[in-house]
Amino acid sequence: MTPVKHNAGWVIAVSFVVALMLTLMPLPEWARIIRPQWVTMVLIYWCMALPGRIGVGWGWGMGLLLDVVNGSVLGQHALSLTLIAYVVTMLYQRLRLFPQSQQAILVALFIFMQLLISLWIKGATDAAPHRWSYWLTAISTALLWPWIFMLLRDLRRRFQVT
Repeated sequence: MTPVKHNAGWVIAVSFVVALMLTLMPLPEWARIIRPQWVTMVLIYWCMALPGRIGVGWGWGMGLLLDVVNGSVLGQHALSLTLIAYVVTMLYQRLRLFPQSQQAILVALFIFMQLLISLWIKGATDAAPHRWSYWLTAISTALLWPWIFMLLRDLRRRFQVT
């Protein structure tokens, strides 16, 4: 049996680092409520493109990193990103067939799931937000999905990430 050679794994790591930097980038007060979930978008893309390499473990690791960086309850993002990575890796063959508009709707549903889990955990710690604008991040993420998908797909093809 021939060992599988993975090419350009650094592209995956750099894409997650850039997503984490975009998540940490300071924004004006009005833009904070619509900040897209960059790490979640990148995780969804790589779980769809390379489900054998990127999956639940990456979701858990990136979620813990987000928890530490954001100062949130340890495991809050880890739980939601792990569930999203699991669902995407289970359905990646179907998700690939959908047009980007339908993928964007599914990305919005994944973000709603992530926000609902975060709301549940924040509610248990008595820190739940009381504004409807909490849910706007799902819409902004879905609107950016087609461009992020095309950018990451082009990078994957250019550097032959397998």
